[in-house]
Amino acid sequence: MASRNISFATIPASTRKPGKYFEFNTRLAVRTLPGNPQRVLVIGQRLAAGSQAALQAVEVFSDEQAAQLFGRGSQVHLMARAAITANPYLQLTVISVDDAAAGLAATGKLTLAGKADSNGVLSLWVGTQRVDVAIAAGDTAAIVASALHTALTRHADLPLQASLAAPVLNLTARNKGSQGNWIKLRASSTAKGLTVVSDASLSGGSIDPDLRPATAAVVAAGHHIIACPTPEAEPLQQLRQHLEFVSGAMEQRGAIATAGWPGSLATGTALMAQSNSGRISMAWHRGSNKLPCEIAAGYAAVLASEEDPARPLNTLEIKGLDVPAIADQTMRTEQENALYNGLTPLEVGPGGRVQIVRAVSSYTRDPQGVEDESLLDITTMRTLDYVRRACRERVSLRFPRDKLSARTPDKVRSEILDVLYKLEELEILEAVDANKDGVLVERDLQNVGWLCVKIPADVVNGLHVIAGRIDLLL
Repeated sequence: MASRNISFATIPASTRKPGKYFEFNTRLAVRTLPGNPQRVLVIGQRLAAGSQAALQAVEVFSDEQAAQLFGRGSQVHLMARAAITANPYLQLTVISVDDAAAGLAATGKLTLAGKADSNGVLSLWVGTQRVDVAIAAGDTAAIVASALHTALTRHADLPLQASLAAPVLNLTARNKGSQGNWIKLRASSTAKGLTVVSDASLSGGSIDPDLRPATAAVVAAGHHIIACPTPEAEPLQQLRQHLEFVSGAMEQRGAIATAGWPGSLATGTALMAQSNSGRISMAWHRGSNKLPCEIAAGYAAVLASEEDPARPLNTLEIKGLDVPAIADQTMRTEQENALYNGLTPLEVGPGGRVQIVRAVSSYTRDPQGVEDESLLDITTMRTLDYVRRACRERVSLRFPRDKLSARTPDKVRSEILDVLYKLEELEILEAVDANKDGVLVERDLQNVGWLCVKIPADVVNGLHVIAGRIDLLL
C-alpha cells in the first residue's frame, strides 16, 4: 500500500483479505502549544525525627506534612513552609539530605542578669518568630531563664534548640552547617531590674552536606525551579552543574534555580560572580531575619506562579518575607549595582509588601570574561526553555516514525513555523515573519537519517523602563 500523501501505521501493505480497514491517527490532534505549569523542587537538610528517608523525593502539600516528614524546625521544613506561604497552589516536591557527618552546628548564648522589680514580659525573637515569657516582680534571672527554656521547648518549629544552665540558655541550631550562622536573635525585657546581658546571634556552623546525591536522585523528574538551601559557592556550583546537565541539548529538561541572600551587596555580588549562570537567580533581601533558605523557597514559589515564561516578574510580592529595618532597605543606586552584577533585589512596596524589583540571572560575562547581557533577565532562559519544549513536542507528535525523504524537510519546517506563529500570538516570540527565512531544515551531510534544524527565536522582552520628557510651555 503506497500513497503520496497518506501513510498507515497499523494497516499492513501485505493485507490481501477484502475489507474496509480504518485506523486512528492522533498525531494531528494537538494544534495548540503545551501548557507550562511550573514544578518546584526544594532541597534541604532533614532531622532524624522525620519519617521520610533522605534522598527520597515526595510531594508536599502543607506545612504540617513537611514537619512530620522531615522534622519540625529542620531546614527543609522551613523551606517548604516558606514556599507554600508564598504560593499556596504550588506544585511542590521536596527531597532531603542528612547533615554532613563532619558538620558543626552553629551555637549561641542568651544570658540574663538581675532580678525583676516589676511585672513585665521577656520577648525573644528567633529570626521572625517571637517567644514571650511572663515575668513577675521578684523573679530572678534564673527563674526567667528556666521559664524561657520551657517556652522554647514548646516552640518546636524554631530552627534551634535550647539547653539550660540558668541564668544562661545555650542555643544550638537544629541542623549542622552554615545555615545556623544566619539565625538571628534579639531579646528584650519590659520588667525593671531584669536585663539581657547577651543575645548574640548563632555562629560557628560549618560544613554543608553535598547536594549532588539529591540532584542525582531526581535527575529524571523534570522540575522547573529548584530552591537552593545554602547561599555558598560550593552548593551553587553543584546546582549549576546539575542545571547544565538536565537543561542541555541531550536531556532537554530546562530548569532554573533560586537562592536567597540577606547579607551585604558586596558579598552577594561576589558570590554571583562565582556562579555566573543564566539558570541561577538569587534574591537579595538585606537585613532580613528570614533564613536564606526561606528567601530562596519563597522566591522559587513566586516564580512558579507565573506560567507565561516571557512575562516580567517586577513588583510580584513574596508573601511571608519580613520587612527589614529602614537602614537595611536598599536604595536605588544599590539596586542598580545589584542588577548589573547578577543579583535580584527585593524592595518594600506599598503596604509593607516585599516584592521583586527585577528578576535577573547571575550570568554577567561570557567565557572570555566579556560583559554579556544576553541572559540578563531570568525570563529569557525560561522563554528559551519553553520555545524548545513547544517545538520538540510538536515534531515528536507529528513525526514519531516517519521516513526521511526529499519531502520531509518541508513538512518539518511547516510544523515549526506553525509553532513559532502561535508563540508570537501569545507574545512569547516576535518578528516571526521577519525571521522566517532563517528557519532552516536540511539533511545532515555526514549522518544518514538526520535532519538539522535552525530556529531563530526573537524573545519578547519585558517592559522595564518607560522614559519620557515633559516639555514646559509658557
